[in-house]
Amino acid sequence: SELIEPYLGSKYKSTEVPKSLIFYMSKHSGPVNEIQWCPVREQSHLLLSASMDKTVKVWDAVDTGCCLKTFSCHSCAVRAARWSSCGRRILSGGFDSTLHLTDVETGKQIFSSKTEFRISALKFHPTESNIFLCGGFSPEVKAWDIRTSKVLRVYKAAVQQTLDVLFLPEGREFLTSTDAVSRDSADRTIIAWDFQSAAKISNQIFHERYTCPSLSLHPKESVFVAQTNGNYVALFSAQRPYRINKKKRYEGHKVEGFAVGCEFSPDGTLLVTGSSDGKVFFYNYHTSRIIRTLSAHKEACVSAIFHPVLPSLLATCDWAGEIKIWQ
Repeated sequence: SELIEPYLGSKYKSTEVPKSLIFYMSKHSGPVNEIQWCPVREQSHLLLSASMDKTVKVWDAVDTGCCLKTFSCHSCAVRAARWSSCGRRILSGGFDSTLHLTDVETGKQIFSSKTEFRISALKFHPTESNIFLCGGFSPEVKAWDIRTSKVLRVYKAAVQQTLDVLFLPEGREFLTSTDAVSRDSADRTIIAWDFQSAAKISNQIFHERYTCPSLSLHPKESVFVAQTNGNYVALFSAQRPYRINKKKRYEGHKVEGFAVGCEFSPDGTLLVTGSSDGKVFFYNYHTSRIIRTLSAHKEACVSAIFHPVLPSLLATCDWAGEIKIWQ
């Protein structure tokens, strides 16, 4: 992309709140569950989307706003999809309990596997590009190796479902957010794991009785946030014992049972979150105050993500199947 090229050599400048709509992309016929910019900086004009309409799409979301590819390898809703670190493959998982690793150029499946559960969370290991974690409607999270098409390790918790997975820097530890099983299990909402040994490090991280549909890591500081069904985002230390910051919480948006994502801007100054009323909320990370809200969608906005290279370019998606690009 010619628009991205000038920014590749320079350091990311500060993020501002986007004001105007650039592209309105509406090729999905069902809710969009997840969007992700391509992690390869030179190819970061590409946006990936996973939808309840059983498809995964790749868009040119910087230059044209066009859908470039549609992958229809799933027979049910696609809940999770991720770019590989090389940007040439897409990992997807859905309610048909299947995993697919698809070559973006050819559309062929490099790897396919059936799991015992409906998949709702996928994450690649931050330093080992062939390994990923898979979670869903099961008490288990599994680490897979693409090279062998086999499960490397199983992480067992007394939960019903894994809602999200977050690797901590270096990938030696990761967190899972779960829907707690019983009324007294507020202590199991967020669990920290040792990646190698599959041992639980802690399940005493979040004590409030809300499930956390999404987790996100700060790009510069050793903290992470958890979106909660209590209509606020909680802030935690990303180092043991992963304490909650009781002085800061980001509230004003609504979650209301949707898997609403939240994310930091690449410079770490803003926290952005969708909202079940269709708005996007921008919080000052340091003060936790609302800087601005954007009336982005008519239906629930489940994801809002800043572009990794272009300052202040934002992609949002919603429960009506729409994706919008803002600047």
